[in-house]
Amino acid sequence: MSRLATTGREPGSAPQNSNSILSAKDEFQTDLNSQRARLLAWLQTATITTLQARQELDIMHPAARIQELRESGHNIMTHWAVSDIGKAKHRIARYVLLLGECDVQS
Repeated sequence: MSRLATTGREPGSAPQNSNSILSAKDEFQTDLNSQRARLLAWLQTATITTLQARQELDIMHPAARIQELRESGHNIMTHWAVSDIGKAKHRIARYVLLLGECDVQS
């Protein structure tokens, strides 16, 4: 079984070195390569939910960026949870980067 790419933090917490990973919001680029790079940098140190990716990384469609990262060979697992985030319960994805590459089938 592969090891997780996280290191003993509480699930959902920001990476300890998030300042070095993330630029100020004003400096975020919205092109797809920049979004994938931010997401991958985060995943290399912590798990991330769909909501976190939208709020913390300014990625409006994290599922698409995750799919693109998978297609480029990154082994990313999705864990689903139901969360009460206000007015209703929602099914939210949490993404986990596993060490090692996955087999990408064309």
